[in-house]
Amino acid sequence: MRAVQITEFGGPDVLELVDLDPPEPGEGEVLIRVSRAGVNFADTHQRENAYIARQELPLVPGGEVAGVVERGAGGLAKGTRVVAMTGGRGGYAELAVAPALTTFPLPDGVEDGAALALLIQGLTAWHLYRTSAQIRPGESVVVHSAAGGVGSLALQLAKPFGAGRTIATAGSEDRRSLALELGADAAIDYRVEDLTAALLEANGGRHVDLVLEQAGGRTFEQSYAALAPFGRVVVYGISSREQVELSTGSLLRGSRGVVGFWLMHCLERPEMLREPLQDLYLRAARGELRTVVGGTYPLSEARRAHEDLTGRRTSGKLLLDPSA
Repeated sequence: MRAVQITEFGGPDVLELVDLDPPEPGEGEVLIRVSRAGVNFADTHQRENAYIARQELPLVPGGEVAGVVERGAGGLAKGTRVVAMTGGRGGYAELAVAPALTTFPLPDGVEDGAALALLIQGLTAWHLYRTSAQIRPGESVVVHSAAGGVGSLALQLAKPFGAGRTIATAGSEDRRSLALELGADAAIDYRVEDLTAALLEANGGRHVDLVLEQAGGRTFEQSYAALAPFGRVVVYGISSREQVELSTGSLLRGSRGVVGFWLMHCLERPEMLREPLQDLYLRAARGELRTVVGGTYPLSEARRAHEDLTGRRTSGKLLLDPSA
């Protein structure tokens, strides 16, 4: 089968298109013929061995796929159209293995791109509000990278989940316009010199209650400074690779909170995947949730997909097509 493999850690150039033997599913696993593989920021961290979990080589990256079951398990029959979380690797290929517990049949009318947008990134957006932030009615929300895969969905879930004023950040005029289309009350450029002041101004001069943050570095620091008492920053990524140190005294003085979220911890609790995913699919079927597919790349151009993603030249969900 055709697959993208890494044999050394580094930049996008380490992604090599190769021929490999098909993977062999173990007990409780399904074999999936992949029609689309999702591309995530986590894959770029894997590529550099800078991911939360350390990686071993050789590695086929890719944590999520859509396709058709080739060999079933756990009640999933051959021919069933599914979306699946692979457990963090193996998705950039024509065939992939995934646990049956994290493989979900697709409803009629849900296309591959929408299904993948609602899997890792949709579930992340859902849990940022419900599990980590435990959003309260009327709270103001800041969504960074609001035109991205998680951000575009988080914006749309904000008001249905009870948010008050919603502020988006994005680095281009086109992305800020998209954020406003998706429901933001205000959209600002996160690159402004004083991001804290810009967030307060966008919130009518008031400090904000909740920030969804995945960049780290100055974006985290200036967002944290914009928090109201009892406000929270929920961290779900470090795309800048810039770690931040925080003192307990600053938490105490401001009655502020910082919460981390990594979707992989939900794999041990299947109910944290199936029920939220069903909610997301129902919202999408009712037209309440718009998925943004930012581009589909041939498998042979996985390098370009990574370059475009890290270069912030994309919006929404990125996909790989294993047939090309």
